[in-house]
Amino acid sequence: MLHFRHVKYHMKKDIHPEYYPQATITCACGQTYTIGSTVKKISVELCAACHPFYSGKQKIIDTARRVEKYQERATKKETTATGKKTKRAKRATQKAEKQSKKVAEK
Repeated sequence: MLHFRHVKYHMKKDIHPEYYPQATITCACGQTYTIGSTVKKISVELCAACHPFYSGKQKIIDTARRVEKYQERATKKETTATGKKTKRAKRATQKAEKQSKKVAEK
């Protein structure tokens, strides 16, 4: 059985990237943050100041009307009742209408 407590491990030299303790993150909204990183300047599209989850403001960029279509479907789903009982009742009324038409034709 090998014991590694007597063996000393050394980090390799000149393989680690340079660390910048005053690196800046710049958001598209204009907010800037100072952090430590291996990259001096970082550009991001969203940050805690402008992200809808953190800010509570919903900002939607929609080019293909996807959001509007979804909202229309959602409101339609809320207003129209679906399910087994509703379908069964609808079929029963249609069947009754057909039978009444047949009786009226005779």
